[in-house]
Order: sequence, then structure tokens, then C-alpha cells
Amino acid sequence: MKNITKSQNIASHRINRIEVTNDTLTSRAGLTPFVRYLEKVDIYPHLDRLFGSLRKNKKSNKISDIFKQLFCFLADGTSRHISRFDELKKDEGYAAGIECSLKDMLSSHSVKRFYRKFYHFHYFKFRELLQKLFIWRLKIEQPSIIILGIDTMVMDNNDAQQRHGVKPTYKKVKGFQPLQLNWMGFMIDAVFRGGDKHSNHSDTVNKMIMRVVRQIRKHYSAEVPIILRCDRGFFDQKLFHLYEGLGIGFICGGKRYQDIKDYVSQVPRKFWPEKLEDNNSEWSYLEFGDCRKSWDRFRRAFFCTLNIEDGQYLFDFAKQDTVIYTNIGLGDDIDRQLIESGHEDMLKTTSIIKCYHNRGNDELVNRAVKDFASEKLPFKQFRMNAAYYYTMLTAFFLLEAFKQDTCEGIIPMTAYSTTIRRRLFDIAGKIVHHSGEIILKVTAAVMASLKLDVLWRRCNNPPLQFTWA
Repeated sequence: MKNITKSQNIASHRINRIEVTNDTLTSRAGLTPFVRYLEKVDIYPHLDRLFGSLRKNKKSNKISDIFKQLFCFLADGTSRHISRFDELKKDEGYAAGIECSLKDMLSSHSVKRFYRKFYHFHYFKFRELLQKLFIWRLKIEQPSIIILGIDTMVMDNNDAQQRHGVKPTYKKVKGFQPLQLNWMGFMIDAVFRGGDKHSNHSDTVNKMIMRVVRQIRKHYSAEVPIILRCDRGFFDQKLFHLYEGLGIGFICGGKRYQDIKDYVSQVPRKFWPEKLEDNNSEWSYLEFGDCRKSWDRFRRAFFCTLNIEDGQYLFDFAKQDTVIYTNIGLGDDIDRQLIESGHEDMLKTTSIIKCYHNRGNDELVNRAVKDFASEKLPFKQFRMNAAYYYTMLTAFFLLEAFKQDTCEGIIPMTAYSTTIRRRLFDIAGKIVHHSGEIILKVTAAVMASLKLDVLWRRCNNPPLQFTWA
């Protein structure tokens, strides 16, 4: 009797056949709040103004509509291939979910034609847009101190065949190596470059820092302390002179010259300060003043030795030595700004060393960018790949802003793009027309677990609209 009842229960839930429905269904219902957020922060008019000249025919798609579909394609992340647009063009549910008519959906060929129109001067428009977005976030967050991180990011395109700009990198793979400037998880400026360009290549670092500092001083605050941290790839007195002339601080990794090693080895351990503990690790450190032969002034320097890593003691041969240089605490303008802003603790040795060790957060931004979009760029021409790369950074910035402005209490603020996609974007929905309204319906369980009513309200009321300062 029990076996018969069990068989009946199984039969009652068994699917007998598959049929086609005329309902408008989408498997990416979570993209709708993202699209609404982009509309409400008012990003589209600025895209039309910056890149409107690329639209040669009034019958073609508006520039803002093209970017909306590109941003959704990148935010969705289901596929890294441009051919994915051919599939989406036939998906009525996806089109309705991103508030676009099916006839206006892009194909892979239209995307390729769009990127063929880009030339080098368009890169500066992308960079200007990223910097203005940065100012927009500063006005929202109102930070009393700005710590910037600069680094290069290797994009592995080792298997690319005859792709322009793909060159050998220091990681022994062929690819691109853009220079990137980040702040608090946002990528705020970048220079797309071939793989053979080292960190401090040409004058790109100088111009990048000058432009960003000028934007901060003019459109946010003339007195906010700005600190730039970087690795030893940017160890150059010409750059140090630039930072000091701009009135900003720097914390830079240095080279372990033999004379420094000799000096440190001669200092008795009893004259070394107490050990520095941070994040379950421990360092020994020694502060001194250093002036290289080609330098015209002394700067503070710190020799650090890692003794314990993640709670594990290290053997002498496994200990890592680091040299750090800074202009903080030498009486420059940055010292006055730190004191007046209530950050006088940053003048201390331990605070400077900890700030440099937190440079790992800058590496996490690079990892987040790679998680958001593929390292492998889709086109063969350098200028097309560069335009796609800047589109990718803009979409990444907007997704981070969307996460911070609308997803608090719903998704962890430290979540990568993959988590947002799987937990928020990849939900099923039904789009219906009722009483002159278009309604997106989801299950009660999804509504409750993701607090979509709260999310929708936040998307329609962002903290501050984006304006071109």
C-alpha cells in the first residue's frame, strides 16, 4: 500500500510534455532594476553628448540605447563572445527586461560596426567620463581623505592570433597591460596599452595624476588630503617631484639597493622599534632618511621584514624584505592637510606602513575587473579593443555604484560581479501588460529573499544624479 501511494505521488508531479508559451518570460529579471538605476542616475544624456558623432544615420540606434545594451551584456556576463548578441536579438523576454523593443536589439554585426567607428581621440572621452563619475561618487561619499592606488593589469591574450597590440608582458604571457588608477573599488582612470609597456612608461603616469588631482581640487575640495600608493614600478624621483609639486602625499615601494641592506644589517636589533602587527601578520621595521645619488632631498624610508604571515612564523630564508618611501611627515602641504582634516595619525610610521600593506586592496580591484569581464578582448584591431576595454570599465564602475547605492543589506558590499549575477540578475520573471502598465512579476520567494520591493524603490531614488561638473 505504501509503495502504491509513493508511486501515485511521483506520478502527480511528473512533467508529461513540453510546449511553447506565448507569455513574455525572462531569465534575467534582475537586470531590470539595473537598467532603471542607469536611467535614474541620468547617465544616458552624457553618453549621447560624448559619442553622438558616431551616429551617422538618424534611423540607426541612439548612442545611449547602444551603450545600454552593451552595459547589460557586460553586467549579465553569460557569454564573453560578441555572437551572444545574435541570440539576445531573438529573445523577446530579455529585450522587455532591459526595456528595449525587439527591433532595436543589437546584432553581433552592428556591435562590430559600432566599434569600428572609434578612434584614439574617443579614448580621452571615455577617460573624462570615468573621472567625472569619480567626482560624482566623491560627492556622494564625502570622504575626508582620498587614497588612490595606481598599478598595471596584465590581460592575458596569449592565444590571440595576429591581434594588434598583443605583446609579451612581465608575466611571460602575451597580452595588454593597461595603466589603471583606482579608488575604493572604483576604476577612475586608465590608459590602454600594449603588453610591453612597463609601469612608468613615457609620461602617462604624470599626465594621469595631474588630470585626476586637478579634477578633485576643482570639483570636490581644494584642501582634502590626497595620498597615492604604488609599488616599486613607479619608484622615480621625477614622479616624486610631481606629487610634491601637486601637494599630495605618496607611499611608494622602493628598490632594495645594496647600500640600504648594508646599513640595515649594521643597526643593532635593540634600536629597532617594537614589531608591527596587522591582519594576523607581523613585521619588523626600521625607519631612516634616504637620499639617492640623483636626488636633491631626503625622504622618509622604512625597511620592513615579514616575520609572521597568516599566523605562521617564517624561516629566515623565507622572510620578505620591503623598502617603502614617502613624503608624509616632512613638513610638506600634505602634513598640514592631514592634521586639519583630523587624520594626523597618518603621520605615524605604523600608519604609513599599514597603508602601504593595504595596497593589496588595489590588487583586488584588478581581480574584480577580471571577474566582471574577460581578459581576452574580442577584436583584432587595437582601437576597437581599446574602445571595448573602456566600455567595460565604464560598465564596471556603474555596476559597483549600483551595488553600493541599492544593494546594501541584500548583497554583501564586498561581493564580486559573479555573486551579483547569480544571486540578483539570474532570476526568472514574467512581463505582463495590465491597465496601461508594464509589470514584471517574480515569485513570492524571490521577492522576499532579495527584497525586490526595497531594491526597486532605491533604484528609482538614487542618492545623487550624475552631473557633468
